[in-house]
Amino acid sequence: MKFFNLHTHKFTDQANVVELVNQYPQEFDAALAHYSIGIHPWYIVEDRVEADLAIIESKLQEPNCLAIGECGLDKRIQIPFELQQIVFEKQLILAEKYNKPVVIHCVAAFQEVIETKKKMNISVPMIIHGFSKNKQIAKQLLDNGFYLSFGKYLLLSRSLGTELESVFKSIPNNRFFLETDTVDETISEVYELAANYKNSTVAELQAEINKNVADVFKIE
Repeated sequence: MKFFNLHTHKFTDQANVVELVNQYPQEFDAALAHYSIGIHPWYIVEDRVEADLAIIESKLQEPNCLAIGECGLDKRIQIPFELQQIVFEKQLILAEKYNKPVVIHCVAAFQEVIETKKKMNISVPMIIHGFSKNKQIAKQLLDNGFYLSFGKYLLLSRSLGTELESVFKSIPNNRFFLETDTVDETISEVYELAANYKNSTVAELQAEINKNVADVFKIE
């Protein structure tokens, strides 16, 4: 049984791991087996947005492009929030057009992301990557149809003793994914910790997440 890594910036090419490698329109490797592509709010270049969207749209039609993203909203950066919102919505339109799930970067803007989903009546799955917040925010997101992905901050909870362990335990098994993002630990290490927190085995967790992968990404 394979591990699924919902979000990583490093392709490791392991036989027992399916990796959704994050790609950017201007830095693209067509040889990757599975990837997502999107305009990250940190890297919005206003006069290049339409060109980037054209690249994204072309890649969304390729079979190894499994999702759009990471894209989203971030209130702690200098990029104007109004511009972030416009670029986010344009990518959501493409996600709907090509029926692709969305991997979301969200910092201090969860209410805006939820309202955007409602306003645009988005029907494709939306996954908040790198979730690190409390049970209240988790519940709001779950109640509005989002999936949550855990990785770096879950690993940090081992030493920091954060509330995230309790949050993670409360997430239904059919609504979460695991990831490595930019950490040095492997996806199997994330699964081992998650299985421990869920009082489960790694194999049981793999089976659960593989079901989620089939539901969301339409791959076996």
